[in-house]
Amino acid sequence: MRMGRIGHMVQIRRLGVMIGAAVCITGTALSAQSTLETSRAVYVERSTNAADGRLQRALEPAGNLRSGDRVVLMVEWRTAGNARGLTVASSVPRSLAFQRSSEDLTEISIDGGQNWGHLGQMRIAGAQGTRLVSPEDVTHLRWRVPANQIANGQNRITYSAIVR
Repeated sequence: MRMGRIGHMVQIRRLGVMIGAAVCITGTALSAQSTLETSRAVYVERSTNAADGRLQRALEPAGNLRSGDRVVLMVEWRTAGNARGLTVASSVPRSLAFQRSSEDLTEISIDGGQNWGHLGQMRIAGAQGTRLVSPEDVTHLRWRVPANQIANGQNRITYSAIVR
């Protein structure tokens, strides 16, 4: 069945709302007297031609998204108190295909957060044997925040994805 233009626009708008609502952030601060606050934002990357002919890229708050759009998800965390350890985790909505993280030591999960590893090291069983996990297989991301960043009390982590 073919969808009319209005129906297609409604479906795209719903996708944007689903991505905004589905970005789940969890965090753990290991200390009896520490608190952890997280916030998140979703941006879409747009490319335009500058007056000199060069391609310019800009981030805009995500609104209406289309299949193939590149999005950047920003996770900000803030902690007060004496946290000895800090882990920030985020699910990757099914409507997105993870691409890369701003942090080199990002841990990934391909099974809903049950098992963790690193991209380029994990393998998955497929129809033709096992293969390395690809970024598109990722369901969850986790970052263990180093002590020097915890001492700052706040930081930002970003990751990019493509709208499926």
